[in-house]
Amino acid sequence: MTLPLPEKPKNVIRLIQYGDLEAIEQLAKKAIDADGNSSSIDLLRKLRQLRHWYGLVKFLSWFPNPCQYDFCIYVAQQIQQIRGLIQVAPFNRTRSTWRVERVLVNKDSSDINNTPATGDTGSGLLRHCFETIWEARTWLLEVNIHDKSKMALYRQNGFQPLAQLTYWEITPTTIQKLGDHEPDLPNLLPVSNADAQLLYQLDTASMPPLVRQVFDRHIQDFKKGFFRGVTEHFQQWLGNTEAVSAYVFEPQRKAAIGYFRLQLHRNGDQVNEAQMTVHPAYTCLYPELLSQMARIVKELPNQSLKLASADYQPEREEYLEKIGAQRTEHTLLMSRSVWHKLREAKPVSFELSDVLKGLQPVRTPIPSRIAWLVSQSLNHHPSRTDLSSCDSTKVNPSPKEIKPQGESPETRN
Repeated sequence: MTLPLPEKPKNVIRLIQYGDLEAIEQLAKKAIDADGNSSSIDLLRKLRQLRHWYGLVKFLSWFPNPCQYDFCIYVAQQIQQIRGLIQVAPFNRTRSTWRVERVLVNKDSSDINNTPATGDTGSGLLRHCFETIWEARTWLLEVNIHDKSKMALYRQNGFQPLAQLTYWEITPTTIQKLGDHEPDLPNLLPVSNADAQLLYQLDTASMPPLVRQVFDRHIQDFKKGFFRGVTEHFQQWLGNTEAVSAYVFEPQRKAAIGYFRLQLHRNGDQVNEAQMTVHPAYTCLYPELLSQMARIVKELPNQSLKLASADYQPEREEYLEKIGAQRTEHTLLMSRSVWHKLREAKPVSFELSDVLKGLQPVRTPIPSRIAWLVSQSLNHHPSRTDLSSCDSTKVNPSPKEIKPQGESPETRN
């Protein structure tokens, strides 16, 4: 007797729970051992912090606040085993664009069911986010160009390339050389909420239209609320970090032409990170802004500075190569819109005779009772328009019935 084959157990996708932290840490360690991805290292560090503050983070996720989506993680569970996870977060303040922070899949679970774990579990996690987070119109992610399996997963789920990013590392020796130069920045001002309009205009002018459309940033994205400011100060105190930001003001055009932000780690266990935005017409500010950042960084312990550049910023890449910065990672920025393009129908060629044949009646029409009554009424009561069958002496033409000018006198009499 042949026994029926057991059905394949399905993945249950749900929000993260406290009991999942240990399994997720093991999953992140496997990803670090496999490829040494910096994203997995960052996840492992955040998970260790989440163990101590899980109750507070869970409480903050129940109502709208700036920290509501800091740890928005979904896990895929099958037979009491964590098969994968996905972490997402809103990219802008209006939450019209969301970012996929990372997708991790336990590849060892594919040996149990003989299924491609990365494709099935990863696609299921992505589709769950697409269907659950209804306010997202565009999705954004970043993947290493050497991670072929992840890139194939994202392409399979509708993501398309948007830009290529290169991460650079400036060594402490180069930072010391850059810090010796006195930057020529007479209008360098600290950033506040009053400068949100200027920073928004600078961000709009510094990127191509397609990237700008995907990012969908507005003025409120460059403002910092009171609760967000207090939270950032608490996180900086907890992690022994510091954030420094400033922008260059152009007084003649009343515009911001350059901006930088530094994330400094004072304990020296991590690399300092920098963000820089320069107006395309003022690329001469690259040496000055980097010199200003180097003067700030060199006061800390000997640490490198991490900086990113996009393929639509060739002047920045040329300058970083000139000063001897090292390329550390190449990533691909990909996006996906929820508005799917409808497949256009092929044009159909037809003849006019074919259309007319379709309009012809199939059989001879049978006169109805209403048609018979109408015909009888016309016989007994001729209409005024049928003047040829009536006697001209019995019909009094109305003033509107005037003979045309072309009639002869004989016909008029």
